Amino acid sequence: MKLILILLFLNIPKMESQEIEKKIYFGGGCFWCTEAFFENVKGVKSVVSGYSGGNIENPTYEQVITGETQHAEVCEVKYDPKKINLNSLLEIFFTSHDPTTLNRQGNDVGTIYRSIILYNNEEEKKHITHFISKLQKNIFEEKIIVTEITKFEKFYIAEDYHQNFFKLNKDYPYCRVVINPKIQELRMKLKKYYN
Repeated sequence: MKLILILLFLNIPKMESQEIEKKIYFGGGCFWCTEAFFENVKGVKSVVSGYSGGNIENPTYEQVITGETQHAEVCEVKYDPKKINLNSLLEIFFTSHDPTTLNRQGNDVGTIYRSIILYNNEEEKKHITHFISKLQKNIFEEKIIVTEITKFEKFYIAEDYHQNFFKLNKDYPYCRVVINPKIQELRMKLKKYYN
């Protein structure tokens, strides 16, 4: 997929903030990928893999992958709004996966892998929906963006072995074959954001 977002072209206003730290929750398929895409981004303080958007408390990976809990694999991205803004994080998010495929990314299929953003307040929701409407009009003219926009309620941290998965398991077949090529492509397209 050839997608390079040009925010000047999209003409989306920046959200100004006096806060030292903010959080946003992204699900763009497997959380191993999403986590790897946001690690080493300038201004991102931490990325944690977990589950959100479902209907039971404290789900396990085994429960979530059945699809019955309705959770998605997501990452909590903590960032410094003075160093990186929401526009830039959205640009990384929408460049890193295909937001037009319903409940799947590549070979990962199911509601657990849906494209989802969990917003914290109405201002953030308006900003995200405005960004998506510009993206739909200017970039995805032929396909419909199916990214779910949902109010954030709870985030459940995934099991320890899911954290920093790519960083700690670069020789794992999924990391070599799926994540590494995607990261290389993303960093080439958006190198201004990476350390």
